[in-house]
Amino acid sequence: MPTEHVPTKESSPGRRSTVRALLRLWPYVRPVRARLFTAAFVAIVASCLSLVIPLVLKWLVDGPVTAGDRAGVWFGALYLLLLGITEAVLFGVRRWLVARPLAGVEAGMRADLYRHLQRLPIAFHDRWASGQLLSRGTTDLMLIRLFLAFPLTFLLVNGVTILVGYAVLFAQDWTLGLVLLAPVAPMVILCSLFERKYTVVTRRAQDQVGDLTTVVEESVLGIRIVKGFGRHRSQADAFRNLAELLRGTELAKARLLAWIWAVMTLLPELAVGAALVLGTVQVADGQLSAGTLVAFLATALALRWPVESIGFLLAMSQEAATAAERYFEVMDEPEEEDALREEAGGTGERSTGLHFENITFHYPDAPPGSPPVLDGVDLHVRPGETLALVGGTGSGKTTLTALVPRLHEPSAGRILLDGEDITLMPRERLRSLVSVAFEEPTLFSASIGENVLMGTAGGTDEDLSRALSVAQAQDFVGRLPEGADTQVGEQGLSLSGGQRQRLALARAVVGRPRFLVLDDPLSALDVHTEAKVEAALREVLRDTTALVVAHRPSTVLLADRVALLSGGRVAAVGTHHELLRESAEYAWLMSGERHEDPR
Repeated sequence: MPTEHVPTKESSPGRRSTVRALLRLWPYVRPVRARLFTAAFVAIVASCLSLVIPLVLKWLVDGPVTAGDRAGVWFGALYLLLLGITEAVLFGVRRWLVARPLAGVEAGMRADLYRHLQRLPIAFHDRWASGQLLSRGTTDLMLIRLFLAFPLTFLLVNGVTILVGYAVLFAQDWTLGLVLLAPVAPMVILCSLFERKYTVVTRRAQDQVGDLTTVVEESVLGIRIVKGFGRHRSQADAFRNLAELLRGTELAKARLLAWIWAVMTLLPELAVGAALVLGTVQVADGQLSAGTLVAFLATALALRWPVESIGFLLAMSQEAATAAERYFEVMDEPEEEDALREEAGGTGERSTGLHFENITFHYPDAPPGSPPVLDGVDLHVRPGETLALVGGTGSGKTTLTALVPRLHEPSAGRILLDGEDITLMPRERLRSLVSVAFEEPTLFSASIGENVLMGTAGGTDEDLSRALSVAQAQDFVGRLPEGADTQVGEQGLSLSGGQRQRLALARAVVGRPRFLVLDDPLSALDVHTEAKVEAALREVLRDTTALVVAHRPSTVLLADRVALLSGGRVAAVGTHHELLRESAEYAWLMSGERHEDPR
């Protein structure tokens, strides 16, 4: 089982700037910047209030305590209490200021991601694992919100607090202040080293979360295969291996965090201890008052959390930067565009119906030098005509049908709908003209009616009833507990393959499209149901221009003409009976009587 479906860009310090990655969040933060700046200011005031407490202690020790003034002591205690309450209230106000707007930022980013995913080309979704996309829309956005709520503010708040605190320390005694300043240089160097190492391991961990999510999702969606083939042990092993890999990476993160936390705690503590010894000696020599020493030590202790938290805040910032990088990897992918290119090739005559002109197609991820899937396909479906596409496996039938609604773009050539190049049409308009039904039907976790009416805008109950009738689905839908309001569940797996296929066909015809593209829409039906669907479908095909991929003679007989695809080229075009007489390959495909492909 593959464990990675999309190339990751594992960051290294030389390839990515943490600040640059986080600055890309500014467009989302800009609308709430006033509340964030206000919250930061409130937090700075609250944090600096803690530095006033040592000054009050100095006054208490050198004043009322030394003089034995009980009233002064009670007054100082009350003053300290008020400072503590004010600090707590201000921090509560800060949390209130940021909670709602940051939840809105996360929701907006998630909505933008979902909207962008809907507009990305099919080639992107073929390349990326769904679990990777899911983890970007959940875990990564949660990490970004947590960064905006806490580290973003407190890196600033703690920085200002440390600067103000050291100013207070130097104002009290500059020699002791120099002692506490000594660890700064080694701490800066160690933080830089930590940041470089933590960046790499954080990216690895978040990519592995995406891989693990993919395995879980695939196992749940494929639970029938897992159980049917008794593969639960191998799936469990695959999950366990990925989980162990993620566990090892998370432990590496924990070791780095433990190392930086120990360093950021030890060095300041050593400096405080040295300052305590030196200060005590100065008090004993009469060079320093006891109140000044108490205030100095209280200030140093008040700075413990701002200093010690630097490693923790840097770690959260690195995780958020990696999350932002992963988020924008998806957001930077180019969406499907309504190209405004000049028309190339063609005869200059205005054709009608559906016209393929010299279509060549390579898949974007095909190896260099590989032959094209489609090679110079010229095909014309006349207005109101049904054309069947027949060919062996890999001949390009499904690929050709996917080009009509622009699920893929041709590498060369053009496709005309009633004489208009589809690349010059807005996709919304194109897809309102062309309706599709795929061989592998996809249903959503919604009601049957909602799934079918997805094929048209503003569909009515009458449209729904007609579409179900065409697809011969009205009987089984009527037997369901809530009829068309019955929820089909994820992927519609509560229904049989034939039932899902009939609902997909109903979705394709519900909007009475001008152009209809059907990729072997009856393959999962039994012969009796197939005959009924074909009879009803003939009525629909009279009013539309249709391209139908067919593998069975019964489906081919729905068509006015047949095109035989072979090796990505049109090998023959004619009626079913003409091709039976003139093409050995077609006769072989339709009858299967010969044991070897005539090619």
